[in-house]
Amino acid sequence: MADLTVRPMTEADSERVLAIYQAGLDAGNASFEITAPTWTAFDAARLSGHRFVAVDRDGTVLGWIAVSPTSTRAVYAGVVEHSVYVDPAAQGRGVARLLLDALITSTEAAGIWTIQSGVFPENAASMALHQRAGFRVIGVRERVGRHHDRWRDVVLLERRSPTIT
Repeated sequence: MADLTVRPMTEADSERVLAIYQAGLDAGNASFEITAPTWTAFDAARLSGHRFVAVDRDGTVLGWIAVSPTSTRAVYAGVVEHSVYVDPAAQGRGVARLLLDALITSTEAAGIWTIQSGVFPENAASMALHQRAGFRVIGVRERVGRHHDRWRDVVLLERRSPTIT
């Protein structure tokens, strides 16, 4: 991990970010989505202050993390939903954990008290990552949607900040 750096995501990263996103979607256990959005749609849906990429010493983007607001209601201003994706060739190197740690630091500094995510239960690596980072299982939405012609469950996870009360 010493050869990895986390920095804010920029528009210049868009090609790699969307390619990594698509690779995750193609693997089948990342999202109900099947096609990565355009950069314009991606950019519009995510909070600019909480988007990061992990890069190697050559500056190649190996993974990304970003959050979206869960609601426009003021009472939910401190609640976000996140996504984290890692290039398949870089998996197992601690990229996702570095990104998640950066996101937690960033969101807590901004007063965000809850980070949530929905994960397919078959995505064992994501489940383990989140639990190691202090996320807890809230529940399971059973057969919540169809994906590649089969019903899928989604495990709801959240991390509550211990510092924001």
